[in-house]
Amino acid sequence: MKIAGRHYRSVWPIGEDAFGIIDQTRLPHEFVTLTLRSEHDAAHAIRAMQTRGAPLIGAVAAYGLALALRDDPSDENFTYTHDMLAETRPTAINLRWALKRVADVVRNQPRDKRASLAWKEAAAIADEDAAMCESIGRHGLAIIRELAVQKKRRLNILTHCNAGWLATVDWGTALAPIYMAHDEGIPLHVWVDETRPRNQGAALTAFELGGHGVAHTIIADNAGGHYMQAGEVDMCIVGTDRVTANGDVANKIGTYLKALAARDNGVPFYVALPSSTIDWSLKSGSDIPIEERSADEVLKMTGRTPNGTLATIEIAAPGSPAANPGFDVTPARLVTGFITERGTCVATEEGLRSLFPAQNN
Repeated sequence: MKIAGRHYRSVWPIGEDAFGIIDQTRLPHEFVTLTLRSEHDAAHAIRAMQTRGAPLIGAVAAYGLALALRDDPSDENFTYTHDMLAETRPTAINLRWALKRVADVVRNQPRDKRASLAWKEAAAIADEDAAMCESIGRHGLAIIRELAVQKKRRLNILTHCNAGWLATVDWGTALAPIYMAHDEGIPLHVWVDETRPRNQGAALTAFELGGHGVAHTIIADNAGGHYMQAGEVDMCIVGTDRVTANGDVANKIGTYLKALAARDNGVPFYVALPSSTIDWSLKSGSDIPIEERSADEVLKMTGRTPNGTLATIEIAAPGSPAANPGFDVTPARLVTGFITERGTCVATEEGLRSLFPAQNN
């Protein structure tokens, strides 16, 4: 996507000794890029959510693992770094998927070739993610086209968290069809959930959509059901950090409530995902580990002050504790369908295997 006329991916190589990311903790107020030069830089960026989004952190971790092998290609260092990076975000399966791809490439290879092989595989993971997201966009565009013909008016689409190009290498998952529909001239408007507690919707999704010229409105997380009841939401589309074999979906906390409201009001609820997000080893969403994040994310908020500086302030009653699960699980029964790089399907194991028949547990 473009920032000030320049095309950016969300991760890019800098020679073979470093790679760049966008510091998403500084958005939307400041656009800052970071240069990561080690596996520890990569791990910190993922933990601190300077880089985030299930597909993107997989690519970032792959580059981080390659840098570790540049400095020490031993089996011991590889195992240590692999496990260290895998633990940075436990819910998103793309992270472990990408690390496994690098592991498969370098396993049993001479030590002097491991770093180069790993770097090439990380670049391939990034390129493939961008291509998969573009394909997701085309398949989702077909759904939006059909809905636009039915409604014969501007479409209102609700999304939660950020599943755009900032969450992937390029294009995005849930936002890719929206960008393509907008570029095709289909009239649409996006309700952007603020997505507490980190406000990825208000900060990141709104930043993306505004930069692309897509009409949108930021709403409080609890307002989505109201707009559905009022007939002002034509479809919901979200991303996901992990989909289990039966079609259950783990996504940013609050997604489950939107799916419940959508079902109660007859609003289609779609989940957009690349195949790297499917975890065939888990039978249902109850098996997904849910990341518990810092209470400070709930008790404090960062924003721009009137004098233009960024500040973090306390917003809760002093002394009150806070719980902060990063994700919830939406049962497959509440999902209208999946949008993948290979097409669309119903949210069942049979539906997923109709698109990905060669996958095994």
